[in-house]
Amino acid sequence: MEANYRRYPIGIQNFEQLRKRNCVYVDKTELVYRLANTDSVYFLSRPRRFGKSLLVSTLEAYFQGKKELFSGLAMERLEKSWEIYPILHIDFSLTKYTNLFDLQEQLNLFLLRWEKEYGKEEEETTPAARLQGIIRRAYEQTGKPIVVLVDEYDAPLLDSNSDIPLQQELRNEMRKFFSPLKGLGQYLRFLFITGISKFSQMSIFSELNNLKNISMRDEFSTICGITEQELLTELEPDIEWMAAANGETFEEARDHLKRQYDGYHFSKRCEDIYNPFSLFNAFDSKEYKNYWFSTGTPTFLIDLLQEVDFDVRELDGVEATDEQFDAPTERITSPIPVLYQSGYLTIKGYDPDFQTYWLAYPNGEVRKGFIESLLPAYIGLPGQSNTFYVVSFIRDLRKGDIESCLERTRSFFASIPNDLENKTEKHYQTIFYLLFRLMGMYVETEVKSAVGRADVVIKMRDAIYVLEFKYDGTAAEALAQIESRQYAIPYNKDGRRIVKVGINFDSATRTIGDWMIVEE
Repeated sequence: MEANYRRYPIGIQNFEQLRKRNCVYVDKTELVYRLANTDSVYFLSRPRRFGKSLLVSTLEAYFQGKKELFSGLAMERLEKSWEIYPILHIDFSLTKYTNLFDLQEQLNLFLLRWEKEYGKEEEETTPAARLQGIIRRAYEQTGKPIVVLVDEYDAPLLDSNSDIPLQQELRNEMRKFFSPLKGLGQYLRFLFITGISKFSQMSIFSELNNLKNISMRDEFSTICGITEQELLTELEPDIEWMAAANGETFEEARDHLKRQYDGYHFSKRCEDIYNPFSLFNAFDSKEYKNYWFSTGTPTFLIDLLQEVDFDVRELDGVEATDEQFDAPTERITSPIPVLYQSGYLTIKGYDPDFQTYWLAYPNGEVRKGFIESLLPAYIGLPGQSNTFYVVSFIRDLRKGDIESCLERTRSFFASIPNDLENKTEKHYQTIFYLLFRLMGMYVETEVKSAVGRADVVIKMRDAIYVLEFKYDGTAAEALAQIESRQYAIPYNKDGRRIVKVGINFDSATRTIGDWMIVEE
């Protein structure tokens, strides 16, 4: 094997396979041990592709007593007895759920497999009665309490998002299936449920009154994902190879990875967490691409944002209590819980005085991917042209050609179909915002977030552009506002040229009308 090559666990969610194939593994087994030996009934939600299934598989290997798989890991020094328990592993991600039969078939397959091992009584006909019988017999035959691992419990519910009656049927079927768990506590050693959302978790498992939700607990906040510390120690050679492949120093590569893939926080005092799927894909291909985002475009979320007329400009910073964003998502009145639980927003700060959290995009990958998905929805055009426009804007500005950039912006707005239903000022402001937010992937942009800030500030190598827009006003009025409110003052000592641009948006032509440019 080459000295600068390591096998990354891309697509591998099985702990035994990962260890036997000598894949890179960031050691989470100290937390796994703590989880398995503190309480016995847990729920954990994390975004997709964040290592939930690998965590479930690690727990399975631990409860199977597979000591050899934990060689060299923290678990080796922590666990002394290595007891073997009967395990019922339920993975709901194995199929798609388009009707009730899909779920019933899946439950039947799980039950048949366990009945082959532990037997079946004739009178056990319903899924709940069969599960109850299996747990009792497994306990009697082994003399050991049972471990139940439920992976991606919400997959059937996420599949049926657009079909509320079907979703209700699926939820009821799951509730009936899991109902025996409440009365069988004495037979259970450990119960672990994981999924993306809190999506009716309370209604499906409502009878489990000792269920501990650790999704926002500091002590388990790093059980999925890769911390900054883990990156800089266990993955140090990978950063070096990434740097060499991209003509960067180690520090530049580290900072690049941080901007692109870091920034997740799942509790008040959570360490910085990197997206493991993106990180390992980047190391494997030696390229800084949008790996996690490209695996699933959030069309459902984009529809929802438009349906509730949510101001997407607020996604750069939302203040909320945990009840508002870490909430069950069966009756969606706000997109915030779905955005948080899906991983498009994350915790960026906590105010203990008011017990409120500050939520925002986690990193560059998610911001760019989400905005690129949002733009077509707002302008009614296919997505490919948007990035092309943005790259062209940046090239114009790098040449110092603000006139050409504004002409291009005028063409961009003129290309938006006339029949857009929403022709309000807010709608066009949103398009401006998304456009310049996308530019922020290539240059530093500041978008209005407080009184005393221009609509957009773009920082290039040799110049700073301060832009102000008016809607059915005049370019002169926009320029006068930059002067009267002194928007350019913070940049006076910067040393770069300051270019002030007043722009008028004409609602009749639905594009930029006139503009005025003043350079200092």
